[in-house]
Amino acid sequence: MTKLKEEFFKLLPPTIFFFVALHIVLFIRILMLEGTGLSPYSSASIAVTALILGKAVLLADMVPMINRFPNRPLIYNVAWKTLIYWLMATLIHYVERLIDFWRQAGSFVAGNRKLLAEIVWPHFWAIQIVLFVLIAMYCMMHELVRVVGKEKVMRIFFGPMAAPEV
Repeated sequence: MTKLKEEFFKLLPPTIFFFVALHIVLFIRILMLEGTGLSPYSSASIAVTALILGKAVLLADMVPMINRFPNRPLIYNVAWKTLIYWLMATLIHYVERLIDFWRQAGSFVAGNRKLLAEIVWPHFWAIQIVLFVLIAMYCMMHELVRVVGKEKVMRIFFGPMAAPEV
C-alpha cells in the first residue's frame, strides 16, 4: 500500500501538468476547427491521455539515457528531455490522426496516404509548437525541482510550510 501511495504521488505532477496542457491544446484545436465541421476530442479522452503521458514520463525518467547530463548545467538535461518528449508527442499526435484515417480508408497504407494528402499541416505544426513550449516548461520545472528539492520549491511557491515531523 505504501508503494502504491508513493507511485500515485509521483504520477500526480506530470499527469496534472499534461491534463492542463492538453486542455490548452484542445482549446486551440477547437479554435482552429471552428467552422470545419470536425469535432475535437473530449475531456475524458484527454484525461486518459494525460494519465498515459504522466506514466510515460515516469517510466522514461527511470531509463538511464534520459538523464544523460546530471552533472552539467540544467539546460543540457532540459533540452535533451524536451527533444525526446517532443518527438514522442509528435509521433503520438501523428498516430492519433493516422488511426482516424486508417478507419476511414480501411487499411494502414491507404489511411496514411489519405492522411498525408488531407492533413492541414499548419494546424498540425501549430499544435506541435504549443506542445514543444509546454513540454519545455515541464522539463525546466522538473529539473529545477530535482536540483533545488521538492520542499524548497513548495516553500518558494506556496510560502512557509510546517516543518516535517520527525
